[in-house]
Amino acid sequence: MTAHKPGDPTTLNRLYGRSQGKPLRAGQQALVDTLLPQIAVPAEGPVTAQAMFGDARPLHFEIGFGGGEHLAYRADLLPDHGFIGAEPFVNGVAQALVHVREGGLANVRIHHGDALEVLRRVPDESLTMLYLLHPDPWPKAKHAKRRMMNDGPVRMIADKLKPGGEFRFGTDHPVYLRHALMVMRRFADAFEWVVEGKQSWQNRPSGWPETRYEHKARTVYGHEVWYFRFRRR
Repeated sequence: MTAHKPGDPTTLNRLYGRSQGKPLRAGQQALVDTLLPQIAVPAEGPVTAQAMFGDARPLHFEIGFGGGEHLAYRADLLPDHGFIGAEPFVNGVAQALVHVREGGLANVRIHHGDALEVLRRVPDESLTMLYLLHPDPWPKAKHAKRRMMNDGPVRMIADKLKPGGEFRFGTDHPVYLRHALMVMRRFADAFEWVVEGKQSWQNRPSGWPETRYEHKARTVYGHEVWYFRFRRR
């Protein structure tokens, strides 16, 4: 894995943002207290399919899964794959746990906290797919270093994906879109943009469900949504 230089403004060392909104309902709190410890990503050691699922199944990672709709959909679609979801917002974790319980999803592991803390412990070239959907845009220029789409995190994503593995990124924020594409151009030696014209980024790819956030962005705020697939060279 490529080393990150201390003080490098393109290296993100931690996530920023709130960790809790409205108080959890009793049922949600019960899931956080009981189900989360059962399916939490191990607190120490390498984060591998063998350690979490007892076999060498393909491994997926979602950074900031929101309410967990996409994570649950993908885990249900691919029951023989393993899925890691990381989310600092406890309300999102609680909602994801509802999806896990209702779907009987035995192939999901959740980290309540900073995704980068877990991603660092994933051995290089271990992930089949990694998802970053509608990350916080931090639209002000002075906050640009807080964006997940920066050189440090993208370099780590490249390190963790297998050759041929896929990085999926989605956003409805035009400032973030331009910033993200600028960053990805610097990684042309690591990623191939899977694209066949405008329809490739204007239409949601197969197996990519619409989340509540995306639906609200499109229907309530009238935002355009962009979808990107990058294949690890």
